[in-house]
Amino acid sequence: MATATKKRPSAGVTIQPLGDRVVIRRDESEETTAGGIVLPDAAQDKPARGRVVSVGDGRLLDDGSRGEMQVKAGDRVLFSSYSGESIQLGEEEYLLMGEDNILAVIE
Repeated sequence: MATATKKRPSAGVTIQPLGDRVVIRRDESEETTAGGIVLPDAAQDKPARGRVVSVGDGRLLDDGSRGEMQVKAGDRVLFSSYSGESIQLGEEEYLLMGEDNILAVIE
């Protein structure tokens, strides 16, 4: 009898968001405080900043054209703490969110 196996995504998988969505890789959380205290994983806050991995084509406007995205791949951004949908691909975790959830670009 044959058994079904679950296919794991390969390391070469790319994510192309649709519309005005962006894919973000969240920055690593701080493991120590400014005073040098080491924080356990449960006490670490997930940072609300990261790097844009890929962007969609832009919001579809009433006249049928696409609006220009304000961010591009490679930008460092700040976003709302609880925004976005978490996606796990292989060992990497990404966030998929709308462009309107991004608060600022870090330069």
